[in-house]
Amino acid sequence: MFCYSKKGKALTTVQAKGRALAVVPKSPESGADAAARALQAVLTSLEDSKAEDIVTIDIAGKSALGDYMVVVSGRSNRHVLAISDHLLTDLKDEGFGTARVEGQEGGDWILIDTGDIIVHVFRPEIREFYNIEKMWAAPDMEETRH
Repeated sequence: MFCYSKKGKALTTVQAKGRALAVVPKSPESGADAAARALQAVLTSLEDSKAEDIVTIDIAGKSALGDYMVVVSGRSNRHVLAISDHLLTDLKDEGFGTARVEGQEGGDWILIDTGDIIVHVFRPEIREFYNIEKMWAAPDMEETRH
């Protein structure tokens, strides 16, 4: 039995003499570790694409949507599309699978949902109009009982 692994890729198993063995990584990532690794891949890709005004918001515990929300701007429709295309390719290459995408037809606002991370890529005017990072970065409102 031989197991092959590449950084960021799923382990594959080669059968030898008709026997197969389940492959388990030596140190399986917890959900938080996987989300942190995915966030680092997202941020690296966005920086490589020259995305502007990158804001990361920790939404773990605030929403069941994911652990992090990342909001960025592109200079134009073309730049927004290029940022999202580059990010989708990088995520797939890093072993995070295929993310869900909305808004690619317009290039004004593209939403990329990896499961753990939600990425919003905006043109600056659209980002300013919706101002979603202000909404999500608002302090937690706790109910007080007397």
